[in-house]
Amino acid sequence: MIETLFDEDYLRDPHSVFARLREERPVYRTATPQGVRVWVVSRYEDVKAACTDPRLSKDFTNNPDMIKSNELEGGDSSGYEAVVPHNMLFVDPPDHARLRRLVGKVFTAGRVQALRPRVEQISASLLDKVGPEFDLLHDYAVPLPAMVIGELLGIPENDWPQLIKWSNTTIEGAVLDPQVVVRAATEFTTYLAELCEARRAAPAGDLLSAMVQAQDEEGALSARELVDTAFLLTVAGHETTVHLICNGALALLRHPDQLAKLRADPGLLPAAVEEFLRYDGPVSTSTLRFTKEPVTIGGTQIPARQLVLVSFLSANRDAAQFADADRLDVTRPPGQHVAFGHGIHYCLGAPLARTEGAVAFRHLLERFPGLRLAVPEERLAWRPGLLMHGLTSLPIRTS
Repeated sequence: MIETLFDEDYLRDPHSVFARLREERPVYRTATPQGVRVWVVSRYEDVKAACTDPRLSKDFTNNPDMIKSNELEGGDSSGYEAVVPHNMLFVDPPDHARLRRLVGKVFTAGRVQALRPRVEQISASLLDKVGPEFDLLHDYAVPLPAMVIGELLGIPENDWPQLIKWSNTTIEGAVLDPQVVVRAATEFTTYLAELCEARRAAPAGDLLSAMVQAQDEEGALSARELVDTAFLLTVAGHETTVHLICNGALALLRHPDQLAKLRADPGLLPAAVEEFLRYDGPVSTSTLRFTKEPVTIGGTQIPARQLVLVSFLSANRDAAQFADADRLDVTRPPGQHVAFGHGIHYCLGAPLARTEGAVAFRHLLERFPGLRLAVPEERLAWRPGLLMHGLTSLPIRTS
């Protein structure tokens, strides 16, 4: 029987678990909580190599039985299958280049830069509403990126709370009741399909309208690809920033010397955001890949048709790559962390996440000189799941 790596010890302290793996079993065969066999890659160099190895595929669309074939007896992979859509994250070249090029044409650096004043405004308005004690996750870190990506895509404000619920459920597809995940994914994609049709009938100045127009003019996206790309942008554009903000805030509260350095020199903020991403980033493991043929990684041969997860969280604490890897240092020169992935699937929304993170931390430090935890640290809980690494709440006091 294959035991799961992803148990309570992992949720409490994944860094200790990954430290043992890097030392003893850098390519480790395990199973997800839903009974699906996977291989976990944990060392920095192996992670980067796996992300660029063409023998590791993400084309589940043309290999629909790949996840099912890796079920253990009694396992249930339907939660995974419900959230493996037809978008650039789950295809190989040349389809990947086609989809990324089209999205890149409308999700431009200029569009992100133009959003910064609105990010500032949303951030300030959220903090205006908080009292002397509030939940940094639910009152600030969740709504900030949800509101930004909602406005960017053109999702009506009244629908943002439902968007957050769907996003959270689909992200946890590997650990929740598969039927709950299937229902949420179906409702989410149905909603987005209807919204795309509404934008086709009445275009607005939002990203979704631009994607619909590009589809109509170029024929470069199928109807399914359009909806699933909107799905990807919504989820990825929200979840990662939530946990960048919360994990980074907790890291500062745990390291008052680093918090003091950042307060004393706000010019360190861009480097500090990169250090938060490296030290305790929002993404624990990648989305699934599979081996098209036998592949040797880190001296371990993985047979063909096996599922592979690479751990960005582990790679970013690898002492072979980063000096004093387990130490938070906001003065650390930005290095080659892989918090946003590596290779052709590097996160397209990284500039937006960095912008939101920089604004969020600047506002928190400026407004709350006495920022501290409102509960004992041992009462903090980490959300279940394999993909995202983040807290379930972060109660703080402002003075």
